[in-house]
Amino acid sequence: MTAELQSAPVTLPSVQEKGAWQPRVIGLDLSLTSTGIAGTDWARAARPGRRRSHERMEWLCGHIAVGVDGADLVVVEGAAYAQGGQAGHHELAGLWWLVTQYLWRRRIPYAVANPHHRTIYATGRANPAQDHPRKERSRVAKGMVRSVAVERYGVECEGPGRYDQADATILAAMGLDWLGYPTVPVPDTHRRALEAVRWPELIPAAANSGN
Repeated sequence: MTAELQSAPVTLPSVQEKGAWQPRVIGLDLSLTSTGIAGTDWARAARPGRRRSHERMEWLCGHIAVGVDGADLVVVEGAAYAQGGQAGHHELAGLWWLVTQYLWRRRIPYAVANPHHRTIYATGRANPAQDHPRKERSRVAKGMVRSVAVERYGVECEGPGRYDQADATILAAMGLDWLGYPTVPVPDTHRRALEAVRWPELIPAAANSGN
């Protein structure tokens, strides 16, 4: 998952058109058991249940394809390298490449943000639960990100896939911010995460205005 980013460029509308333009940005938190998919004001989790192997891949890719249809930018969560020994890691990597290949083929621009980028943008810290006991840190951090998705962005993240919905919501918010359309103000201590994300090429509106 460290290959050179070959995403299509984000082409902004002309200066004259930009006033009425609102980008469709989608966040994807890829998982074999519960993939989070989110837009500006909505989020859902694609949960394949008992499906496994190729059937699971086909089911997830189908739901993801519907979610990213018509997107101007997709922000995909990259690998969590500290968890590289997880069972099914190779299958999750396969899902990541299938999804980004689909985006590449459809000329849908995508960015790659790792879990730390997402957590910093949400909470201002890469390890926001550092002061809690080690065995509780992951759960507490996930809860903090979910609270941000609900309270800052007004996206209800409920049910078994609530943490995946929340992660995808933050990824979508990062993409909107990078394009210059943040839905709410975010402190610079949080926005610093945008500098480390692998963004696609951005073609500014002025380049398309004919000026």
